[in-house]
Amino acid sequence: MMKHVSESRNMYEDFVVETDILFFKTGSHGLVSFHGRNYNIKKRMTADKIASLLSGKQFYHVGGNCYVNVDKVTTVEQGIVYFGEKAPSAKHLRVPRWKQESLKRLITEAKQPV
Repeated sequence: MMKHVSESRNMYEDFVVETDILFFKTGSHGLVSFHGRNYNIKKRMTADKIASLLSGKQFYHVGGNCYVNVDKVTTVEQGIVYFGEKAPSAKHLRVPRWKQESLKRLITEAKQPV
C-alpha cells in the first residue's frame, strides 16, 4: 500500500514538463500552474528555470501569462485550443483569435519530419 502512495506522489512531483504538460500559466513570485491531461499542479520555479522553459519553440505564448505545449495541441479553431479529442471532458483553452494562425503554423512545423 505504501509503495502505491509513493508512486502516486512521485508522479506529481517528478513530472516532465516537456512531455506531460499541456499548458502552463506563470504567476507571481515564481509560482507556475502546470496543467496536464487529468491534473493541475502548482510549483515554484526560479526565473532561470522559467526562462529555460520558454527559450525553445515547444511552448508558445498565447496571451497574458499562459503558454501552450505546441506538441500537445491537436486542433485550434474558433478561439479554442484542444488537447486530444474535441469532447466536453477534454482539456481545452481559449486563446485570442489573433494568436490562432501563428499557433497553427507552429503546430504544422512541429509535425513536419526533420
